Amino acid sequence: MILKVDAIHTAGVLKPTRDLPLRENQRVRLIVQPIEEPEQDRTAAIARLKAGIASMDFFSDGTLPTREQRHHPK
Repeated sequence: MILKVDAIHTAGVLKPTRDLPLRENQRVRLIVQPIEEPEQDRTAAIARLKAGIASMDFFSDGTLPTREQRHHPK
């Protein structure tokens, strides 16, 4: 059986983009071919990411609870 699957390299580990029909601890042979994304795709993705972050509300309107209040609520 030969499978062609895209993967993402994260923290030194190749992570397939979909589930694989393999048994646990099955040995496989990899041939790695980098997929280059066109520059405009990266630029557009970064712009979408920044717009999404800018639209998020990360701040509280009131005072934040103390550590004691967070860990030992009454």
